[in-house]
Amino acid sequence: MAAQPSAPSPAPARGNPRMPLLALGAAAFGIGTTEFVIMGLLPQLADDLHVTIPQAGLLVTGYALSVTFGSPFLAVATARIDRRRALLVLMGVFILGNLMCALAPSYWLLMGARVLTALCHGAFFGLGAVVASALVLPGRKAQAIAMMFAGLTLANVLGVPAGTALGEAMGWRSPFFVVVAIGIAAALALFAFLPRTIAVPPMNLRREAKSLGSPQVMFAMAMSIVSSASLFSVFTYITPILQNVTGIGTQGVTLMLLLFGVGLTCGNFLGGRLADWRLMPSVIGIIAVIIPLLASFAFTSHALIPAALTLFVWGVLAFALVAPLQSRVVSEAAKAPNLASTLNQGAFNFGNAIGAWAGGLALTAGLPYADLPFMGAGIAAVGLVLALLSHALDLKTQRETPPDATPAIHQR
Repeated sequence: MAAQPSAPSPAPARGNPRMPLLALGAAAFGIGTTEFVIMGLLPQLADDLHVTIPQAGLLVTGYALSVTFGSPFLAVATARIDRRRALLVLMGVFILGNLMCALAPSYWLLMGARVLTALCHGAFFGLGAVVASALVLPGRKAQAIAMMFAGLTLANVLGVPAGTALGEAMGWRSPFFVVVAIGIAAALALFAFLPRTIAVPPMNLRREAKSLGSPQVMFAMAMSIVSSASLFSVFTYITPILQNVTGIGTQGVTLMLLLFGVGLTCGNFLGGRLADWRLMPSVIGIIAVIIPLLASFAFTSHALIPAALTLFVWGVLAFALVAPLQSRVVSEAAKAPNLASTLNQGAFNFGNAIGAWAGGLALTAGLPYADLPFMGAGIAAVGLVLALLSHALDLKTQRETPPDATPAIHQR
């Protein structure tokens, strides 16, 4: 398939983009905290609501499925709204959903509140990635996306360990009240710092839907699904793994989650730089290392220091994929940036749902906690195959493209 010229990129917004990007990062911090903190609270939550840990794990699946299937509809509903106002509306949904989580009296009402909260997740990150790209000059777009996603990784460094510790001390509901406060602060920052006029074209559903059929867009979204499924098939159950296999207490779990979060943060910035350098070779290399690393966790999880080292490196590699894959989708779907970016967030979270569900199914069937990493490694191997096929298609396209059309090909 010959490469087609991409639509012209909107001019970056005037002024220093740092504060708007930090505001987007602050919102990402709140969203990331509410998504991931529940994994550190599964034992307390399951006990309080009288459900099993695999059933509590379905709260992760429900959240992820809501992002996958609900966020695109919310993105469409806000398509005709000014981009700044749309982001503020999405934060309002986020704040309301977390307040309902904190007050939910039963498992199913909590599930409903999680579903509502998740509606804003994919739409916010999808639109936020496009806005972040529009705020900077070409050649720094992936790094701008990574800066926004830094809030998501910092949620794992600070929000999740702190939320886990707070939940241990004051009950699992308390972290959700804190997230409500974070959401309000983030909304105020967005209101104050986002430019009043953002150079992002409004969503054209017919044009964008037509542009989503590109094989490379499909490959990128499939890689997002598989990489996320690999991560969450294991990470959803990291607390019981650390408690039952590694043999550490609740304070030790908090420290291990903090270490994992530091790895995620390092990986996020590394991924942004790699994406602006050599995107697909970087993706292939990262996945190729994740496979043996996850398989080794089945053995290193039995001892504290090896488990800690494996978790840190795993965190680096897992989030080094996020900015490249998001940038890949935005680049390959240049005529459909809004919807494609949102759908890719849905793809990541569909992978979350598949991973959490598959891990819970395996545990229910009797698989030991220590063997879950083998499942994650096997899923990652599928991602490696997809990445190799996508890169092979890139090379084929470059060979078939006339020399005078080479500048139109996106960075690979």
